[in-house]
Amino acid sequence: MTTSDDHTAHPRLAPLAWVFARYGNFTLGGGSATTAVLHHELISKRRWLTQDRFALCFALGRLTPGTNLLAFCTGVGWLLRGATGAVVALMAASVPCTVMVIVLTALFSQWQENQFAQSAIHGAIAAAVAITVKTVWTIAKPHFKGRERIRVVIVGATAFVLYVFAGLSAIEVLLIAATVGALWPAEHS
Repeated sequence: MTTSDDHTAHPRLAPLAWVFARYGNFTLGGGSATTAVLHHELISKRRWLTQDRFALCFALGRLTPGTNLLAFCTGVGWLLRGATGAVVALMAASVPCTVMVIVLTALFSQWQENQFAQSAIHGAIAAAVAITVKTVWTIAKPHFKGRERIRVVIVGATAFVLYVFAGLSAIEVLLIAATVGALWPAEHS
């Protein structure tokens, strides 16, 4: 069923749980890779969210302490199905991978001395960085048009400098960027 006011669907709980269980637990590359895959799944494929609602959940997830991906999933669940959807999305995105982490941590002591396993982990780290960069582009691309390009570049570059070179915390950088965004709103075409 689609609402006329926001052009997004309100899925049943079982499909919602399936999406978050599948992509929250079986997408390799960390939270950024999962976010990129969920972007495609939630906006393009299933049309459950608009770009703006996705960006809202993404930004709020980044502003919360703790695991940003789980905060993001909870926010999406809330927008789609209220409190029940938030709990379902959170549990589906977290319980299976938590069990996997427990098992992998138990096996880690055996992997520490294995050169093949260490090489594989280093390769995975390099790929995770590339996936993170791709995720940044996936989220920034809809806002990177016309005169808005300069706004995206300035805010992004400033945030990078404040975080990397000035030593501000992530939350401080995000709050500053939110303030700048409020004072320098995007031009809607």
